[in-house]
Amino acid sequence: MAAPTNTLKAALARGEMQRGLWLNLPGMVTAEMAGRAGFDWCLIDGEHGPWDPTAIRAQLTALAATPTPAVVRVPVGEDWVLKQALDLGVQTVLVPMVNSAEEAAAVVRACRYPPEGIRGMGAMVARAGAYGATEDYAATANDEICILVQAESRAALKDIVAITAVEGVDGVFIGPADLGADMGFRDDLGNEELWREIVEAIAIVRRGGKAAGIIVSGPEMEARVTEAGVNFLGCGGDAGILQAGLAALARP
Repeated sequence: MAAPTNTLKAALARGEMQRGLWLNLPGMVTAEMAGRAGFDWCLIDGEHGPWDPTAIRAQLTALAATPTPAVVRVPVGEDWVLKQALDLGVQTVLVPMVNSAEEAAAVVRACRYPPEGIRGMGAMVARAGAYGATEDYAATANDEICILVQAESRAALKDIVAITAVEGVDGVFIGPADLGADMGFRDDLGNEELWREIVEAIAIVRRGGKAAGIIVSGPEMEARVTEAGVNFLGCGGDAGILQAGLAALARP
């Protein structure tokens, strides 16, 4: 038995728009609700949400009972962290703060089994390999892992062409908040200079044949980044949606 087909990776490779939701809140219930809402993907955030592999495994289990593929954002692109995420059974990872092609290549190596990479051979006792039931997991897993790296600094934008060209990188995700802070616009994330840089970066990524991603809010910004070429689009997050809904309900 081979590793499952990664339908999200295939859709992104075809250039199809894939709209998704951030999951910053822990717990299976929210994950299951989001997975049944009709998104193309749901992202469990282990960077600005809790990095708790046991809790993330529960969220992955909840999403597996829905039609929606799971993505996990790891807190850092360290080999051991990526190994844990992949052994939990996620097939698409988002890696923050990738500032160079060399760092992107290291992420790819960490996500692939030898000889293409350095991922540790432990999935036969983990959820990824169905605890040993997926006999051909190690032989087939590399082709189904989708690797998205985040460009969210001036250094990353300077090297965006080379980052995009790294073999094994499936897409580049622009992080507007961290990029804006790095460019001096921490308190002015709507600054037009920032968004000109973002739009140009998106175009570079798509010209390089890779998926381009971002998270924005509101139909106007969605339209702008979609026109620029984004096809991995974050439409919001569970925490923000719940907070806004509660605040609106509380107002007389």
